[in-house]
Amino acid sequence: MEDLLREYLPIVVFIALALVIGLVLLVSPFLLAFKKPDAEKLSAYECGFNAFDDARMKFDVRFYLVSILFIIFDLEVAFLFPWAITFGDLGWFGFWSMMAFLGVLTIGFVYEWKKGALEWD
Repeated sequence: MEDLLREYLPIVVFIALALVIGLVLLVSPFLLAFKKPDAEKLSAYECGFNAFDDARMKFDVRFYLVSILFIIFDLEVAFLFPWAITFGDLGWFGFWSMMAFLGVLTIGFVYEWKKGALEWD
């Protein structure tokens, strides 16, 4: 039984250390931070515009457009990582398949740019 407990000792030490570090990081801002609140710091941040009290208020659709564009290009990077890891095993077919994928995304990006989807006027 003593050998079994000795095998679990590193795990217990790791969990205890993680708890201590987590608690220190949670408590230290309350003890060390400057406490000079002003109106700007206490105001709510609502996606770049002032907070409103009517839930049916219309606001600019460009916020959604920017988030959708971010998701599209973020997914592109998500496909690039596994491709880059297996690049040596894929050969020329894998290379040109990814170039076609990147080409389609580049054409879409140029189209969005020309249509003014990235402008913030």
